[in-house]
Amino acid sequence: MTNRPNSITLIPIAGIPEIGVGDDLVKIVSDAATAGGLTIENSDVLVFAQKIVSKSEGRIVDLNDVEPSNFARTLSTEVSKDPRLVEVILSETTKIIKMDQRKPEKGRLIVETRGGVISANAGVDASNVTGGDKVTLLPVDSDESARALARGFKERLGTEIAIIITDTVGRPWRDGLVDIAIGCAGIKALKDYRGEKDSKGFELNATVMAIADEIASAAGLLMEKADSVPVVIVRGYEFEKGGTGATELIRDPEEDLFR
Repeated sequence: MTNRPNSITLIPIAGIPEIGVGDDLVKIVSDAATAGGLTIENSDVLVFAQKIVSKSEGRIVDLNDVEPSNFARTLSTEVSKDPRLVEVILSETTKIIKMDQRKPEKGRLIVETRGGVISANAGVDASNVTGGDKVTLLPVDSDESARALARGFKERLGTEIAIIITDTVGRPWRDGLVDIAIGCAGIKALKDYRGEKDSKGFELNATVMAIADEIASAAGLLMEKADSVPVVIVRGYEFEKGGTGATELIRDPEEDLFR
């Protein structure tokens, strides 16, 4: 008879209001959890949608205040985007990885962000902001944002939890978008199984699992934009504590076949 595997529970925190610049996310999320009859427990993983973290940190740009450079104007014609938006994307970019305009109405600009993440438009996003010409940027340092949140919950609730901040990205070879971890604290983003034995006794020599990304993707099932659920509790997963953040997930460019 085999042992029944431990279960993992995903719990959405409802009732989180529209977030503004300077808002205390720890207080807001704690209060929303309490109002919904939920508790935040030791060893929970709290998964935050990047958008509310960016809003609270003031990572919002009004395109009406942006003067595009000549390069941004030139590039905008190649990818069919607002030159002001292109200027903002470039300001968040260290390297352009790929751009094309295979469909006239859908140009693509894939770049490496200042945080090392490869994503479309450097994560600059106009959805779920305030309407008009305002866009959000990724946090300056998503791992530090996660660490600050973890410290905040420890101070407020006395709980030792892990934090994952997510963003939605596309993937090579596959259609559709998934949520990945762009920042984390209190949890090792990777789990290395190399050197262990599989069920047949063979030694694993290439298995390193992207745990933080898997948790981010699972939480993303409850974070669909129309549902307005920007924070999810993941409970029951026995994660390894520590780690240096989501930067562990970024592949060395020398080993990256897509750059």
